[in-house]
Amino acid sequence: QVVLVESGGGLVQPGGSLRLSCAASGSIFSRYALSWYRQAPGKQREFVASIASAYFAYSTNYADSVKGRFTIARDNAKSTVYLQMNSLKPEDTAVYYCGAQGGGNDYWGQGTQVTVSS
Repeated sequence: QVVLVESGGGLVQPGGSLRLSCAASGSIFSRYALSWYRQAPGKQREFVASIASAYFAYSTNYADSVKGRFTIARDNAKSTVYLQMNSLKPEDTAVYYCGAQGGGNDYWGQGTQVTVSS
């Protein structure tokens, strides 16, 4: 069992930055692939970024809409995954969820709200 808790969301002006954190507990964190998804009002949840486990050399993947602006990183010693978001746009407004996938299991946090508005 893995419990994920996101933090770091908030209100930011267009062009600003935020760093989301997702702390995990309950299992061997380093073995899991980690991801960030988001869901805007009235829309389906969409993929934002992912970072693989050590077995896959911590490779990263990004949605086209955030490439060059967002960076995903993991700190296995702290069992935490981060999402650094720069040059934020109003269309980035959404609830952001972190996920952990591994061993046939799929875990999700409760989400953190990010609002980009002037």
